[in-house]
Amino acid sequence: MAPTDSAVPPSAAAEPGVLDLGLPAPVPLPGLPRSVRIHEVGARDGLQNEATALPVEVKAEFIARLAAAGLRTIEATSFVHPKWVPQLADAEQLFPLVSGLSEQYSGLRLPVLVPNERGLDRALAHGVADIAVFASATESFAERNLGRGVEASMEMFAPVVQRARAAGIRVRGYLSMCFGDPWEGPVPAAQVIGIGRRLLELGCEELSLGDTIGTGTPGQVAALLGGFAAAGVGPERLAVHFHDTYGQALANTLAALQCGVATVDASAGGLGGCPYAKSATGNLATEDLVWMLHGLGIETGVDLPALAATSRWLADRLGRPSPSRAVRALTGSGSQQQ
Repeated sequence: MAPTDSAVPPSAAAEPGVLDLGLPAPVPLPGLPRSVRIHEVGARDGLQNEATALPVEVKAEFIARLAAAGLRTIEATSFVHPKWVPQLADAEQLFPLVSGLSEQYSGLRLPVLVPNERGLDRALAHGVADIAVFASATESFAERNLGRGVEASMEMFAPVVQRARAAGIRVRGYLSMCFGDPWEGPVPAAQVIGIGRRLLELGCEELSLGDTIGTGTPGQVAALLGGFAAAGVGPERLAVHFHDTYGQALANTLAALQCGVATVDASAGGLGGCPYAKSATGNLATEDLVWMLHGLGIETGVDLPALAATSRWLADRLGRPSPSRAVRALTGSGSQQQ
């Protein structure tokens, strides 16, 4: 669904003297991608960090609204043991409720996270077409997040990726702690590149580089992406996943775009963080990202006012305001979007 001027936020339209800011004025910069694929993670990475689990019907409607707003890659859930992520314990109930959306919206992908072969078995039973595995660039976080070190994690992922590829399933690799680790400090680029290349060599089609605690800055982003390029991994194989802990997510995204990356992870309304890294605050808000991309004349296929209304709708159900600045600006702090 392409952006349209007809979708005016009711809060802005109803208040005299308030400009319709539903869409930014596009002013391109040279050297950037013409289009960006947004990998929406709110329904998985966002909701897994909420204190209260939402009803499965609300999650399904959230995903349906995201698809209706034009997002075409929506990470739906995670097939992990409920003990570790109780907020996503309803994966078996949720996926059948949303899998039919792929027939309604052309090109829609609904990837799920799988931690091991048991998770893959559960995903295969539901006809999943896209999965992701989640690795760490540091030993400390690998132990806390996966219960095993980096090398043992790779051994666990290898049969998952091999079996998935043999079944015709697309595989994405997440790599966390690519810039800083709360237990180990700054992470050397060579360490990140080495582990990232191993994930790609296992058979991952795409590698998402995560700034899990949000400490990265644009110079670090450019240096890391340059290091990958020198190691033979071009930007077409890479995605970026920034957290906004220190307000750097959009600046880091622009640096990645300037390096040729055209896939960006984001979370509707700025939901999420990481339950195993307490210094990790919310993900880059999808609405904030789309405002910047549309302002740069970059195509996303996203209806920004509809997306902001969806995030406001979910915030009402979570009982707290959205942290996204664009959502607050587009919907109004006193609006009751339905």
